[in-house]
Amino acid sequence: MGGDTRGVVMKAILFDRFGGTDVLHEADIEVPQPGPGQVRVRVRAAGLNALDGKIRSGAMEAAFPTSLPAVPGAELAGVVDALGEGVQDVQVGDEVLGWSDTGSYAQYALATTVAPKPAGLDWQHAVALPVAGETAERVLDLLGVTAGETVLMHGAAGAVGTLAIQLATARGARVIATAGPTNQDYLTSLGATATLYGEGLVERVRALAPDGVDAVFDLAGKGALEDSVALRGGTERIVTIADFRAHQLGITFSSGGQERSAARLAALAQDAATGKLVTTVTAYPVDQAATAQQISDAGHVRGKLVLTLD
Repeated sequence: MGGDTRGVVMKAILFDRFGGTDVLHEADIEVPQPGPGQVRVRVRAAGLNALDGKIRSGAMEAAFPTSLPAVPGAELAGVVDALGEGVQDVQVGDEVLGWSDTGSYAQYALATTVAPKPAGLDWQHAVALPVAGETAERVLDLLGVTAGETVLMHGAAGAVGTLAIQLATARGARVIATAGPTNQDYLTSLGATATLYGEGLVERVRALAPDGVDAVFDLAGKGALEDSVALRGGTERIVTIADFRAHQLGITFSSGGQERSAARLAALAQDAATGKLVTTVTAYPVDQAATAQQISDAGHVRGKLVLTLD
């Protein structure tokens, strides 16, 4: 397309009221125009995150006020189609991955922070990296994870956990990771010592780590914080990205968006392209976004849910 496309429409998935997945529908909306520092991307794959469903339901309205109608989707992979004023390090025609400024469940989206997509990395696996990679690295840095330490990760079979396990073991740490019965072998394949979550967790972890755990990364958000405090003997070096009770317990809650680094994303993409970093994706066509969000809302997703566009 390229150039000024004012008045030209595109297909997008949006919602104009809060509610269940039934509020998502396809509509024709105007193609967005890149502002200063932005690029416009012809989207080939959109990442689906648990937050998408929480925003759609209205549950996150206090933290993330949403103007309706809204197009979901925080991350994209695709081809740069137009440049805003002042953009110098990206060209029209470049294949990129990054964070969407305007919602990525659409044929076109705007982005400010993008990284080059390596030729050896397909669209679906590329879009699994921006949000999960930034989140995993941010929390591992917050926890100060270093070589020789043992890290406990609650609910680690999803997109963030998949990368966090590998990034922590690359630092020389040992990871004990929890998930349900069907994901035990998956966690092991990523390099973790796998165990079940739920009743008896404290005893299971103590048996696996008699000297204790040095840090805890909670990705589950389902009652794991009390067990974490018991295992750590206090609230230090425990971070959750999923349990909003954290503040009541004196535990750090970490939410993202501020640490978007094109350079770090480019490095992750290179590692994914060479097979040094493994990503696991389940893809749906974008017109099945409601189905995909339903699966996400139910939890227990292995790896990353991705929406594909032609």
